[in-house]
Amino acid sequence: MVKKMKGWSGKLLWINLSKNEAKVIDYPKEWAKEYLGGRGLAIRLLWEYNPPQIDPFSPENLLVFSIGPLTGLPLPSSGKLQVASKSPLTGGYGDGNIGTIFSVEMRKAGLDAIVFYGKSSKPVVVNIENDKVLFENAEDIWGLDSWETEEKLRKKYGKFAGIVEIGTAGERLVRFSTVMSQEGRSGGRPGIGAVMGSKMIKAVVIKGSRGFDLFNEKLLKIEGGRAFKEIREKPNYNFWMREGTMATIEWAQEVSVLPTHNFSEGVFDGYEGISGRTMESMKIGQRGCPNCNMQCGNIIVDVDGKKSELDYENVAILGSNIGLSSLKEVGTLNRIADQYGLDTISLGGVLGWVTEASQKGLTRNIDGRKIEWGGFKTYKELIHELTFRESELGNVLAEGTSHACEKIGGCEFVVNVKGLETSAYDCHTAPGMALAFSTSPIGAHHKDAWVISWEVQNDRFSYGREKAAKVIELQRIRGGMFESITTCRLPWVEVGLSLEHYPLLLYYATGVKYNWDDIYTIADRIYALIRAFWIREYGGWNRDKDMPPEKWFKKPLTKGPLAGGKLSYDGYNNLLNHYYDIRGWDENGVPTKETLKKLGLEFTIPTLEKITNLK
Repeated sequence: MVKKMKGWSGKLLWINLSKNEAKVIDYPKEWAKEYLGGRGLAIRLLWEYNPPQIDPFSPENLLVFSIGPLTGLPLPSSGKLQVASKSPLTGGYGDGNIGTIFSVEMRKAGLDAIVFYGKSSKPVVVNIENDKVLFENAEDIWGLDSWETEEKLRKKYGKFAGIVEIGTAGERLVRFSTVMSQEGRSGGRPGIGAVMGSKMIKAVVIKGSRGFDLFNEKLLKIEGGRAFKEIREKPNYNFWMREGTMATIEWAQEVSVLPTHNFSEGVFDGYEGISGRTMESMKIGQRGCPNCNMQCGNIIVDVDGKKSELDYENVAILGSNIGLSSLKEVGTLNRIADQYGLDTISLGGVLGWVTEASQKGLTRNIDGRKIEWGGFKTYKELIHELTFRESELGNVLAEGTSHACEKIGGCEFVVNVKGLETSAYDCHTAPGMALAFSTSPIGAHHKDAWVISWEVQNDRFSYGREKAAKVIELQRIRGGMFESITTCRLPWVEVGLSLEHYPLLLYYATGVKYNWDDIYTIADRIYALIRAFWIREYGGWNRDKDMPPEKWFKKPLTKGPLAGGKLSYDGYNNLLNHYYDIRGWDENGVPTKETLKKLGLEFTIPTLEKITNLK
């Protein structure tokens, strides 16, 4: 049995949907200290309990909800939930974080993780109160979008219940569907919503009443209060509250990284129509996650007269990337995606790719329409068709770009890594960001290492060791620490909240004194275990899987101040060599035995030895 812990409960709720059974179990105490929680706990559970090379839609594939030792506590932006599983989009490890009341209620219920196994025989709402679980018939809400679903459930369970759900896309197993909450909160880009749908879970509701068991609650509240105060006093705070991440549109245009026409260019002629300034002139409100005093969701009224919550990623990828220069039109596509439960980034990648494919005549045999850049009406139709799988083309697009290009052609201009469509930064002239995308533990996502700002300011076009080291440093902090403690990274990233708060907050919550070497080691352990999981699921590995999209090497920019720019194969391979060397991975991207032993991952060695030439 696990001894009494502080900061962690040491408990997880194991739910067998096939049998409508649930039990609370203790997990090894050392997992808490060695992986922190959130992402770290999720990958440890998936490695331990997921059958190797399982089909992501198999009932045996686990769905994990996990939180960390700082989740839900009175400190900045602590309302985050990690959702993780084997990805139906990439076939590897997939996760995402979602800001939601659910995370706070889960903490109050005394659970560090909830693990879903099996498949319900009919649509179900899993209703959790502390460790009591009810399996409630959801046939009356199956088929509703995410907004309609939550509206009905909130009337039933109350304003303060934690609720996460899927929309129509998750029900129909669209491979880039997400877990949704609170009309715009979305997490799990690599298809975690589809995993939820495959288990017939329409929603999960949770209420907790147990409070927090902390090492020193008084000092934690004081330190958390200091951090809240520091955020409000930062020079950039007022501007952030006006525009949030939307100011990145103008910056990305200026430095030629704004994705345009399926990442063919880094500048967009109509960028002003979707800019932060334009958004500010239209803004009617903003939303944020629990315990946040710098809300990032900017709300406008879209073409249909409905509210749409915007940030840089969804505006760039559903704007310039598909040739739309009207923020109201972009807002409409974004809002529809949120209602259906689609990942907006992958959606923009899919629409950008299929438009280029249509322009090149590749969709002629599957769809009679000619898809034009900026074709707002056509894009609305395609979003509906792929969500409901109503047309042949829609059914193909619902599989994501890697699967779709195998059916239609055009794989040479797919912009993804490991099957996950790329976040909204063109990397023709940003090799460090290309490396960050290519070595992200879930595929091409920006959250683990947004190195591009640093790169633009520091020897932008180099492929040297310092750049690889910077990517790893950011991965350790953003993807290792923040994804596992589990709180939002934006207070540090966007307004400059001091990182020195976090070891103190961890100590006051848990009683464990972590220094930065300890935190970096934990992050390295998490990244190495995630890489081992990918290797196990793929049945091997080579460095080609850590390469950026082919387009960035072969098709140079033709517009803007950096016209002619493109990535260098030799340069990128040199950069990747530095990355592997610093991480202690071999030339193919496989962690060495020495590295695995150093990180306490000896248990992975027998598996990896069977499928790789482990050094």
